[in-house]
Amino acid sequence: MTYRKAEIRPYEPADEALLFGLASLDRGADRRTLVVLEHETVFVAELEGAPAGYVAVERAGEALRVDQLFVSPAHEAEGVGRQLLEYAEGYAISQGALVLQVVVSRGESRALDFYRSRGFVEVADELLEIVLPRR
Repeated sequence: MTYRKAEIRPYEPADEALLFGLASLDRGADRRTLVVLEHETVFVAELEGAPAGYVAVERAGEALRVDQLFVSPAHEAEGVGRQLLEYAEGYAISQGALVLQVVVSRGESRALDFYRSRGFVEVADELLEIVLPRR
């Protein structure tokens, strides 16, 4: 696949059903997915006007933590995940966070490789982070 520039925008309540459905295609969405969509800061990536993925972040002390990053299977390998992560980094910097963190299970080698390739390093069991530039 080739890189496609996504439009990234804040989540709207009308997105909930579609994003829940997209998440269900890949990893099985559940009640926690709904809680994340309703209570965390969520940004949606769109391609040709349709949601292609989302990133949800939450404050964790002086860090901002990526709670969920999901890309629709139909749009994998098009750069959507990288764009969402870069947007989350920019948002974290604008919020004064010192680091951006992500929790990744050891068995998720593809996700670990993705985050490591973006400069994240392991700081604890299943926790990776990248130090953010100061404003």
